[in-house]
Amino acid sequence: MSGPVIRPMRHIVVGRVLIGVSLTLLLAAAAAAARRAHGRDGFDHARHAKLFPTCEGCHAGVTAPATGPRAGAVAASVTDAGFNPWPAPTVCAACHDGSIERRVDWAPPAELPRTNLRFDHATHRREAASERPVLVDSLSRCATCHIEAGRPWMQVRLASVTSCLACHGVSGGHLEAPDTACATCHLPLPRAIRLAAADVGRLPAPESHRDSAFRAGAHGRAALAGARTGSRPTGVSASCATCHARDFCAACHVNAPEVPVIQALAPDVRSLAITATLRAPPSHARAEFLREHGPMAQGPTCAACHTRESCATCHRESVPRAVARLAATGPGRGGGAVVTRRRPATHGADFSESHAAIARATPRTCESCHARAECVTCHRPDAGSAPGGYHLAGFLTRHAAAAYSRQTSCAGCHNQSTFCAACHERAGLVSRGALRAGFHDAKPGFLLGHGQAARQSLESCTSCHAERDCLTCHSANGGRRFNPHGPGFDAARLRRKNPGMCTACHGQAIPGA
Repeated sequence: MSGPVIRPMRHIVVGRVLIGVSLTLLLAAAAAAARRAHGRDGFDHARHAKLFPTCEGCHAGVTAPATGPRAGAVAASVTDAGFNPWPAPTVCAACHDGSIERRVDWAPPAELPRTNLRFDHATHRREAASERPVLVDSLSRCATCHIEAGRPWMQVRLASVTSCLACHGVSGGHLEAPDTACATCHLPLPRAIRLAAADVGRLPAPESHRDSAFRAGAHGRAALAGARTGSRPTGVSASCATCHARDFCAACHVNAPEVPVIQALAPDVRSLAITATLRAPPSHARAEFLREHGPMAQGPTCAACHTRESCATCHRESVPRAVARLAATGPGRGGGAVVTRRRPATHGADFSESHAAIARATPRTCESCHARAECVTCHRPDAGSAPGGYHLAGFLTRHAAAAYSRQTSCAGCHNQSTFCAACHERAGLVSRGALRAGFHDAKPGFLLGHGQAARQSLESCTSCHAERDCLTCHSANGGRRFNPHGPGFDAARLRRKNPGMCTACHGQAIPGA
């Protein structure tokens, strides 16, 4: 009689396989964790604790004085790419030869860690020993920095920032350290030559940098905490120079070439890996800012963020002197604030119906944003009609005074040589000869005082008169030889400035030439 066939061995084998696989994975994970726990090179220091009484057995020369290519290096781990603190593979092979111990395939890292630390074991040991002789023995065994207090020998760890700060007497966290402490441990960015741009972009920002007030203006005051001659800053703070270079500041500051504290930073394009966004200060969000910003622009503050081009976004026709003083976009300067032209609060939906009175009362205000061509687009077709035209009713009767005093530019809408002259000719208001008044009949004796009028508004004269009319009387080569020069005339100065003008009356025989 046969019963069920039982094959326990198959299940046992499968079980062993599963157990074996699981155990292999666990051991691999544990080994990886051990490698992470025992340093970057994966070496298990604790397992070798009885073999090495000192660290210098493997890390030979780490604390020895710098010689050869290392001599004079400020920070060997940073500036001297040829020095490697890890042991050579031959040191390991002395034991792991396949007979005494199994062979191992190990090679030191191809490059040193990319860091901006100002650190050299030999220099650090020497200076620390001179300041704190009681620590000479522990420092020589590296335990002070690389073994946590109370831990057994060879329970090695990377030196912690906390222990560095404590040893140097710096209280608080790493990123809250005082400005003067940064240069103790860190190199300025341009000297940290092993850092890649990506490394610079990952540098942690201190907590103070996240405050909106710091971005708005407090960072400038922090940067001024550098070297000083009396009350005048002559350098930049060491904390700023640790992470930033001139290129970073110039990305926002339009006036970077004129700011001594920015120029005190060395240039380094890697600093642009730290991103910064130019933001408008809170004052610019006020409803009345657009109306009040003119007087504020007289100071130097605006020059930090605004270029001449950014202001010209609104100031298209008439450029204020404050705008003309701003720097134009160029090399070594930031692109400047991007300004969006927006309608002022005073320009309501029906402003086109009421703008005429405001434009007549404050024309310079309008000219700061509007070009004359914008006015002409609407007003030229019916410039002479009222209401709705550019000129008020009855303007024709007093337009001569308005044109003479330059209340506005007639040439913006009218062609003086055709429009004005044709109308004057039809009305009989034109010159009928060199000495006949014509247009000037309303003022008896105008001829006797026309010199002052010509000097005051020569452009008005040329709308009717040609140069030959003047030379009938005012010519040194002919005519009546009346002297056109007023009192105090500086002939030598004018001759130096524009001698060609003199030839109109004097020909080539210019007096004093």
